[in-house]
Amino acid sequence: MGVISDAYRLKYTFGVDFGTSYVKYGPITLNEPKMVQTRGLFLRDLPESVKMRIPPDVLARGLVVGDEEVRKYLSSVRDVQRNLKYPLKDGVARRDDEEAWRVLKELARYTLAQFPVSDPEFAGWLVAVALSALAPDYMYKAIFDIYDELASEFKIYAVTILPQPLAVAIAENAVNCVIVEGGHGNIQVAPISFALIREGLVALNRGGAEANAITREILKDIGYSDIAREEYAVEVVKRAVGLVPRRLKEAIRAAKSDPDRFVTKVRLSPVVEVEIPREYAWTRFLIGEIVFDPNHEEIKSYIEQSRLRIENAVIGDVTLYGEMDVASAIITSLRNVSVEIQERVASQIILSGGAFSWRVPPGMEDVAADSVTRVKIALEEKSPALASKVEVRLVSEPQYSVWRGAVIYGYALPLSLEWSDTTREGWRFPRR
Repeated sequence: MGVISDAYRLKYTFGVDFGTSYVKYGPITLNEPKMVQTRGLFLRDLPESVKMRIPPDVLARGLVVGDEEVRKYLSSVRDVQRNLKYPLKDGVARRDDEEAWRVLKELARYTLAQFPVSDPEFAGWLVAVALSALAPDYMYKAIFDIYDELASEFKIYAVTILPQPLAVAIAENAVNCVIVEGGHGNIQVAPISFALIREGLVALNRGGAEANAITREILKDIGYSDIAREEYAVEVVKRAVGLVPRRLKEAIRAAKSDPDRFVTKVRLSPVVEVEIPREYAWTRFLIGEIVFDPNHEEIKSYIEQSRLRIENAVIGDVTLYGEMDVASAIITSLRNVSVEIQERVASQIILSGGAFSWRVPPGMEDVAADSVTRVKIALEEKSPALASKVEVRLVSEPQYSVWRGAVIYGYALPLSLEWSDTTREGWRFPRR
């Protein structure tokens, strides 16, 4: 095939968003991406009676990915903790973690295998991969190497990589903005002016995982230690009962003075139900607040009594702040942007990611807030001048906006632009 046409790109651009918890993937033709958990199960320590029933090709690979496939073999593996591998921490795989890279390669293979192509005109996928803005250079190289290796198994025409916050800005058609991407592992605050302004990148070492962790501790306190061990159950409870307070102290005061108003139940299965009792109704607000600001006495007491840790971490030359609140992170990010363009960049703050997907139950509008309102209130308290000039909004699809931006980027990026390690732009063409 000669020149790749726009019509071709509208069919065969393929987006992959490698998140800490989920990989979202699929061609540009989808309304929304497919999702698979970012994990893999190594088939080690298997009893002989189990090995006999596993297909030889699966056994030979020694590794399975895909939600159904992992569940299928999970009960057969003796040491689940050793053999169930989550390759990304804060969106980054360690350079020397061979098992993590095996899982990422298998996930890349799995995502492409879901979309076989029989079109005789098919010259290969245009793959646009979104990685954490914290991803170091070695991770870019390793991802390119993975797709180089897969090119012999799947037709891949070219591969490009972009940072997740830039993908969100593209999906939102925002040229000047601050993207606040809240994932499971971390929160990335990234100023954008046509491209990512790396000097202004601020990262927080918390996200949806910390909301899960405090939910787990609350479940233990109210007598559901068995359920607290199951990550799936914890996630469901968090989503169902977690609340973001407008202001934490006022919300706790309201819940303690009228606990019946905040009592709730969650049915996890036909035979399992979780009830948040009156004396713990106020803790619902801690679940949402920990994402926005963990600097409260009530949250710190849970941290001290549990294995939950909120502390700084370092990835490459970037410090991830554990206790910095989201509003302070936005202000810090903007201070590192050239004064000349600060006001333009600050004109809109766009929230994205599952960590910002919170709802306000009917009748609780006086004490609970959605993410946009919570950030506005915090900015008004920290910087009234900034708050008066900025529009804060949530993307329409918080979980999918990175993938959507990736496929738009892959569709629009000129194929004449070859990859540059310096600018981190362009296409890499697999060795043929």
